[in-house]
Amino acid sequence: MAHGTAHHHESNTKRIWMVFIILSIVTLVEVVLGILKPAFLTETSFLSMSLLNWIFIILTIYKAYYIAWAFMHLEGETKGLRRAIVWTAVFLISYLIFILLTEGDYIYEVFNTNHVAWDF
Repeated sequence: MAHGTAHHHESNTKRIWMVFIILSIVTLVEVVLGILKPAFLTETSFLSMSLLNWIFIILTIYKAYYIAWAFMHLEGETKGLRRAIVWTAVFLISYLIFILLTEGDYIYEVFNTNHVAWDF
């Protein structure tokens, strides 16, 4: 009876190394792009922000999702819980990006046109 209830422990060494390699590659791409800052990516603008910044945002979101997937064991959870966590995070991050871009563009335009009033 004790033999039937014993848990079989499986080594996840290969999985840990795979997660480490994927996260290292994404981080290395971010670091290389941050050091080199290709002119094409810094001079091209999309939605009031350079393509390089968009690449950083997308890679950072990917890393955050993958860390949650691997280290918080989301791959073993039910579909409803995974969706609740991921959709909430995607909505909040998208909302934050929208607010930052909207307010940042407004501030940029105010300072760019020298239309600053200090009458409090």
